Amino acid sequence: MDVVALSRLQFALTAIFHMLWPVLTTGMAIYLVIVEGLWLKTKQPQYYHHARFWAKLYVLNFGIGVASGLPMEFQFGTNWAPLSEATGDFLGSILGFESAMAFMLEAGFLGIMLFGWKRVPPVMHYVATIMVAFGANLSTFWILTANSWMQTPAGGDFLANGKFIVRDYFEAIFNPFMVNSVAHMFMATLETSLFVIGGISAWYILNQRHPEFFGKSFKIVLALAIAVAPLQIYIGHLSGEQVYHQQPTKLAAMEAQWETLPAGEAADWSLLAWPNQQTETNTWELKIPKALSYILEVKPTLSAPVYGLKDFAPEDRPHQLGLIYYSFRTMVGIGFFLAGLMLITTLQWVRGKLSAETISQQRWLMRGWLLSAPLGYIAVESGWIVRCVGRQPWTVYGKIRTVDAASNLPAGDVLTSLTIFATIYTLLFISALYFGSRIIRHGPNLEMPVPSLEASGPEDGSTAQHQPNQRPVEAKQ
Repeated sequence: MDVVALSRLQFALTAIFHMLWPVLTTGMAIYLVIVEGLWLKTKQPQYYHHARFWAKLYVLNFGIGVASGLPMEFQFGTNWAPLSEATGDFLGSILGFESAMAFMLEAGFLGIMLFGWKRVPPVMHYVATIMVAFGANLSTFWILTANSWMQTPAGGDFLANGKFIVRDYFEAIFNPFMVNSVAHMFMATLETSLFVIGGISAWYILNQRHPEFFGKSFKIVLALAIAVAPLQIYIGHLSGEQVYHQQPTKLAAMEAQWETLPAGEAADWSLLAWPNQQTETNTWELKIPKALSYILEVKPTLSAPVYGLKDFAPEDRPHQLGLIYYSFRTMVGIGFFLAGLMLITTLQWVRGKLSAETISQQRWLMRGWLLSAPLGYIAVESGWIVRCVGRQPWTVYGKIRTVDAASNLPAGDVLTSLTIFATIYTLLFISALYFGSRIIRHGPNLEMPVPSLEASGPEDGSTAQHQPNQRPVEAKQ
């Protein structure tokens, strides 16, 4: 048993499982800010009930995200101690910022958001909801900053002993990959959340349960998706261009490109292929002429070469080519599918087919949204596979090899912890499905009293409450 492979598999398991939960909380928190803001502005009770209903799914995801995220962080000290020792001056502080600055902000205001209804003024409650959303997305910023630095290290020097010394924190934080990576992940979490909320709303509409109520949530997410879905595709394109310039081996793996394409040549794009690492060729492939030139530079010929895998030594190439190649196409395909679904739905909206009276008749459209609910998760996980597996054999690209970053542990111990994690995470996943389905089956409580927007007092909404045995003060004069 290879201890490095086992440690990689364990981190992959914990990261893939953990990623399922903050993806929804970061995007859904923004949705909660929107519906609560609409309630404060319009005073319509339906928006208040939306905020209360979707917050239940939010807190379920938040709890499991916390439980699954802590073991992932501990692995930097157990399974990846040499990496932590070498890069701790930067990665340690960035991950510390994520915990102390972002997670604590989100967790601190979460109690007010969940239990502060009728206990704090409505505006204060709204501020708490905004802070929860800000904290959740600030966490995304710091995590993507750390990972982007591992993709394109900057802002310091690696000494002869392999330790990274920070010279300029801002340069390290704003490394070449950071801006597009943060924007791409922010849009991914928001788009995934929109289609999850839209898919759940479509399920209620298909089953004739509160169609008017969930018609509102459906239209809110559709209005946001009109901007988010195409913007996500554009930012993804910018990220692909960065890979082209910064990580030539990853691009070659993403495109199953074995031979170098020189500058000035029209490059074909491999739509589908089967990479064969033994023969260093593609067993079969379906190409679109000149398409890669337009994808990378939006022109018929390349201004710089596209390096093929054969230009790099076998030990310097990613080896799981099929996984990288098809994960990339899965992510891109889902992105275009969601954008297409958004476009079709928008056309139906313009035609007046999504009114409260007619939306239930759009059964095929609602089924499409129901099908789309898990697709965002698959796209996010596929994107992270491309990002991290495509970086191999480096943990810090071009600086620290994965084999040198792993702790020297007994393989049996890592296999044991891997088995324990797999078992616990399976139980957590089943529990999440059970409690999530219960929340959805029960549906919203539309009979819940709506607090007065003018109230600033305790539970009953009054502005004052006498304590037991308290006597009124008598006027003396």
